[in-house]
Amino acid sequence: MVFLDVFGEVPDPRDLTAQHPLPEILFVAFAAVLCGATHCTEMELFAKNRLDLLRQFIPLERGVPSHDTFSRVLAALDPVALNDAFMRFMAAFGEQARIDAPKGQVAIDGKSLRRAYAKGHSHMPPLVVTVFGCDTFMSLAQTVAREGGEVQAAIAALKLLSLKGLTVTADALHCHRRMTKTVREGGGHYVIAIKGNQSKLANEANAALDKAVAGKATKFHQTEEDAHGRHEVRRAFLIPFAQTPGKNALVDLCAVGRVESWRTVAGKTTHKVRCYALSRKMPANELLATVRRHWCIENDLHWQLDVLLGEDQIRGRKNNTAANHAILRRLTLNVLRADPENIPLSHKRLKARWADQ
Repeated sequence: MVFLDVFGEVPDPRDLTAQHPLPEILFVAFAAVLCGATHCTEMELFAKNRLDLLRQFIPLERGVPSHDTFSRVLAALDPVALNDAFMRFMAAFGEQARIDAPKGQVAIDGKSLRRAYAKGHSHMPPLVVTVFGCDTFMSLAQTVAREGGEVQAAIAALKLLSLKGLTVTADALHCHRRMTKTVREGGGHYVIAIKGNQSKLANEANAALDKAVAGKATKFHQTEEDAHGRHEVRRAFLIPFAQTPGKNALVDLCAVGRVESWRTVAGKTTHKVRCYALSRKMPANELLATVRRHWCIENDLHWQLDVLLGEDQIRGRKNNTAANHAILRRLTLNVLRADPENIPLSHKRLKARWADQ
């Protein structure tokens, strides 16, 4: 099995007296999460009740690992090594399942594990930064924020991937030179929001965009949509732009764009204006589509992790437990999405629980 081969290369943090091989523990843990388990006692319960089925794939010569075994292993495992195995497994799994390699656009964003904080640190829950394929809806890499926070974790996650031919999108927190350097050195391009954290750049960009609005040569792209009880108008345009040189200037910045939206709900209209930094010029309609597609990381990853897998309610806190559980949940979502049957993910998870095949 590809799973056992790949995860068998993860360094085992236990001593030589360990009874259960590490790949078997990880396989049971993953199968349990796929079928609805949220913590280690449920992993043990799942394994006890599905032992005959599990032994079709792994020996489990010593029987079912206890919930203490699952807890100790997931707390001690190096999440960097586990994430590396996750990426290698997804590459092999994607090839067998005929899933396209990442292309087009990837979004990067952080998500707090709200109840997995250490005692006395409820104001600082762990934060997992994920690189998400906007076309394949697959998690490609993830890193737990440590020193340097979300900014450094995002850079570390991107460095794990080949970005050749990809467009990386991110919010304004990641609008800084180190991020743009990482993306460009990885072979990708970027579309990153600009806000007050880059006040000089924001002022220069907005001044240039305001001037372009008044010009007759500026081409706009506009869409209108009625859905979910609201009427929304969106308009986008972009212009060539040269940033004032400096040690903090973004790498290869060549254009800035503006996206405006007017949303009308129950007769009340709200207006929002957003500004973006780009490393390549693109048509206005592509900019608008790229900006909208970025939010699939919220709708198709973060929302599913909370609603389908209950991530915000899970309280695994000890050492590396939260990070390693987060990797298992993202692997679960990837496998559910790979099932070609056109049914909701929640139904696919029930299928995994009920149907042996």
